[in-house]
Amino acid sequence: MVKRSIRVAGLLGPAVLLAASLGGCGGAQRDNATNTPAQGRGGPLLLVSYSVTKGAYDRILPKFQADWKRRTGEELEVKTSYGGSGSQSRAVIDGLDADLVTLALPADVLKLEKAGLVQPGWEQELPNESNITHSVVTFLTRAGNPKGIRTWADLARPGLGVLTANPKTSGGARWNFLGLWGSVSRTGGTEQAAEAFVAKVYRNVSNLPKDAREASDAFLNRGQADVLLTYENEALLAAKQGTDKATTLVVPALNIRIDGPVAVVDRNVDRKGSRKAAEALATYLQGEEAQEIFAEEGFRPVNAAVWNRRKASFAPVTTLFTASDLGGWPTIDRTFFANGGVWDRLVAARR
Repeated sequence: MVKRSIRVAGLLGPAVLLAASLGGCGGAQRDNATNTPAQGRGGPLLLVSYSVTKGAYDRILPKFQADWKRRTGEELEVKTSYGGSGSQSRAVIDGLDADLVTLALPADVLKLEKAGLVQPGWEQELPNESNITHSVVTFLTRAGNPKGIRTWADLARPGLGVLTANPKTSGGARWNFLGLWGSVSRTGGTEQAAEAFVAKVYRNVSNLPKDAREASDAFLNRGQADVLLTYENEALLAAKQGTDKATTLVVPALNIRIDGPVAVVDRNVDRKGSRKAAEALATYLQGEEAQEIFAEEGFRPVNAAVWNRRKASFAPVTTLFTASDLGGWPTIDRTFFANGGVWDRLVAARR
């Protein structure tokens, strides 16, 4: 187990200083890596993922390849592609020859399903709705949390500077938006009250970077805003790496469960003859060996046994809601993020 010298604050607990240098799930840059030189049956696998998973896969994939060799006697080449989750899903639709994808939100896999690349029902192919990681939204504040930001409601205080990416272009920003919305709608507030609250928060957002990486840079390196909304796993990983940018991380006890799904790209694996290996990797990602590594990299594991061993490493969340509680991703996209949806109304009101 990785020893951590930090604790993260729950809603009422003490916040702690973190050395934070955050990446994002946005941006279209890709990093292709080959883990072994040999080619297994059906050719090499291509795993397409979002940026912040790279550290975990650098550790997980060699273990999977060794496991595959023990079970089959075959060498298996695994290539990887990293970038913004939305950009990655578009790239696969445009021809990036992925065998499987692990993306920042199920909605990006649903785009592949709509394009005919992934068969309907992919969410039921593995336990936990085919999720391999969870996370929650966190508030990254200036060192010592001088503005006393503890709850979602605090983000609407007049004069507070809030930083988050644009939910039209960033998957992480969509989770942030849903966290804000659900903090009202899941605690007895009406839809009208939720929209009014979210509008107040976004009036405190003066800059909407296109992705989480740009938002992190604006907060950490350019000194913008009092608080950054980000993934828990990114902040924990930054603390583990120990950079020199001291901040304070607050994890609200009311939170949204951020889902990280895996899906085999059916059209591609059937054409390439790589289904067996792709499905084996997808299954392996939910196993204890991979889940332990995900936990060490700051992700909340979906494997129950690993979670029971690791949960003390994560901030307590007393009330956790999900995308399903907000209607599920098709409804969420149509209601909030499609042209003419809630987000567009809020943007129009800001002008």
